[in-house]
Amino acid sequence: MALVTGAGRGIGRETAELLATRGARVMAVSRSENELQTLGLDYVVADLGKPEDCARTVKKTHERLGPVTLLVCNHGIGSAHEQLIWEQDPAVWQESMRINLDGPFHLSRLVVKDMILKAYGRMVFVSSTAGQVAEYAGSAYNSSKHGLLGLMRSVAVDASQYGITSNAVLPGWVRTSMSEASARTEAKTRRITIKKVWEERAALSPAGRIVTPREVAEVIAFLASEEASGLNGEAMTVALGRLT
Repeated sequence: MALVTGAGRGIGRETAELLATRGARVMAVSRSENELQTLGLDYVVADLGKPEDCARTVKKTHERLGPVTLLVCNHGIGSAHEQLIWEQDPAVWQESMRINLDGPFHLSRLVVKDMILKAYGRMVFVSSTAGQVAEYAGSAYNSSKHGLLGLMRSVAVDASQYGITSNAVLPGWVRTSMSEASARTEAKTRRITIKKVWEERAALSPAGRIVTPREVAEVIAFLASEEASGLNGEAMTVALGRLT
């Protein structure tokens, strides 16, 4: 039984749909009911930056679909609204940590209990290339995505004896609503077109293009599979060879 967060759009939606087509029972979670309603899957509307919403989501999942054996932590807030570190509003920092890091922590500690009882489980965390190489003017986002890798590795160490694996994917630029917001901000700041921003982002990759949400979802699905049983505590970059 798979619990997929941030499932209303982008990578999360592609992942939820892909897992469902491959036979998984999927609970989709997002803050937007309008988006979830069009998925055709069981869903819970929740703000996963709130511990009580994390607990309610897991409870509803138990009641409707059963114990969780796969957690895909994909929800998050981007960096388009951030400033240079000396100009950063502490409230922006706190909000990013609440959503990007605290939520995955609360979900992990709740669902791992199901996995221990089953002696089997898969956890996949969606970080970012910014979780390894910091982006300009993104202290909150960078730190939260670095922290997510620490959480992933902590779960990998703590739970591996119970047949549980914990890994992460680190997408580069993917054309989603979150990255579109950052493109608009960058275009406005630099006084260039959004098209030019995306052309420059594509040029960062040796392949000369942007990764698709489906490509990231395929890697997530692999990490969730039996074939990935030998992978634990790994951070897999999905960026078409982009190094910075």
